[in-house]
Amino acid sequence: MAKGTIPTIFIDGEAGTTGLGIRQRLEALPGVALRSIDPERRKNPEAKRALMAEVDLVVLCLPDAAAKESAAMAASLGADAPKLLDASTAHRVDPDWVYGVPELAPGQGDRIAAAPRVANPGCYPTGGILLLRPLVEAGLLPSDYPVTVNAVSGYSGGGKAMIETFEEGEHPAFELYGLALEHKHVPELQAYSKLSRRPIFVPSVGAFRQGMLVSVPLHLGLLAGNASPEALHEALAAYYAGSDFVSVLPPTTDGKLEPEALNNTNKLELRVYGNDARGQAVLVARLDNLGKGASGAAVQNIGLMLGLGEAVRAAA
Repeated sequence: MAKGTIPTIFIDGEAGTTGLGIRQRLEALPGVALRSIDPERRKNPEAKRALMAEVDLVVLCLPDAAAKESAAMAASLGADAPKLLDASTAHRVDPDWVYGVPELAPGQGDRIAAAPRVANPGCYPTGGILLLRPLVEAGLLPSDYPVTVNAVSGYSGGGKAMIETFEEGEHPAFELYGLALEHKHVPELQAYSKLSRRPIFVPSVGAFRQGMLVSVPLHLGLLAGNASPEALHEALAAYYAGSDFVSVLPPTTDGKLEPEALNNTNKLELRVYGNDARGQAVLVARLDNLGKGASGAAVQNIGLMLGLGEAVRAAA
């Protein structure tokens, strides 16, 4: 590495849920060094700027406005600027940042590896995009299809405030939210799924800590050639053949799927449930909202950005 023999990483906002998850995974990864600001100087801009100039990569685990400020601070360092991985929503559809989903398309991992600035994806869009993009690319799903994405997440996705509310028993067992249809994940969901029509996105939260299901209902008669559930499965399986973390599996025999099976992993499972007689199908992605949906994805991207290779598989 240019700044030292061992790559160094600073997590700006390491006390948050995602920051803590990233730190925990990186601590299990050999060959990297984590740097932190003295707690008494945490809000000192000059202390942060000085540390940024010393490290190889900075992970931004901050609210959007603060992430933009930190990104600008890093850019002001010129030749001493570190690589940036932003876990906020601030830069996910910014053309100057590479979208951090290595499985998005052929060569995306190489683009992440070469990028000075990478935007870590949202948890919900990760599932939705990895379901939809291959079908649009294959010509099975028209780009103007009226897509609806329904999803449920564990309450840890809401951060510290929601975690405390649920664990103190002050929250309903299940709740829809985002019903103003302006959720901040919609722009990346539309852009990277290659949809020309804005999708409807209906998120929800349940009384379990982590885990996630993302589902997309489809009318087969509106797909190219009245595509069958088998054709949808085959298109997904071909797209992700050889992937380390994304698996395309048969539907469960009982027609049920629970959200917590992949907790504490960076794995993501895709399934197609279908009823030929009714001309309907449901695409389902299962992942850990704190794993492949946040910290695991971040460590996977860090591994690419710093050239850490096979070592990252165990820690992501």
